[in-house]
Amino acid sequence: MLCPACSAASRVVDSRAARGGRATRRRRECLECRQRFTTYERVEERMPRVRKADGSAEDFQRTKLEASIAVACAKRPVPPDAIEALADQVEDRLAGSARGEIASAEIGEEVMEALKPLDRVAYVRYASVYRDFQHIAAFQEVVDELIVGERRENRSRAQVELPLYSTDEPGAEVQ
Repeated sequence: MLCPACSAASRVVDSRAARGGRATRRRRECLECRQRFTTYERVEERMPRVRKADGSAEDFQRTKLEASIAVACAKRPVPPDAIEALADQVEDRLAGSARGEIASAEIGEEVMEALKPLDRVAYVRYASVYRDFQHIAAFQEVVDELIVGERRENRSRAQVELPLYSTDEPGAEVQ
């Protein structure tokens, strides 16, 4: 591997498993300038092509997926490793698919479903771009759906379990 700074040869300083064992992370050191850098080695899988909304198809690009998720998560409390894990999840599903092509709409829906529990603001941001809202009513529908879901979650968390015994008489169990 050539050094990114001076293009000289490098040596491996450390290797370890990364991305859940699907990749190998290597720390390298340049033999000339002594700069250290990291590389990742992974098996090249045959990924399906992505069929876009306009009918064209292109190769799957993980960097493009990560960038779109990162834009939705900008200035939100979503750690970078959560974005990478979400991209891993989508990429793993695509790699495991036997299909030659997959619709971008399918990928977008999967990302949105994964973003919803992660960060609701990021979910709305991604949905607003992905679904290409033309009217404020369509945007409002998504927000209303989130509000209803949040209220449902709050109600279920607020429910208290009833005791299995009567509180009137100590030690008396309810039959």
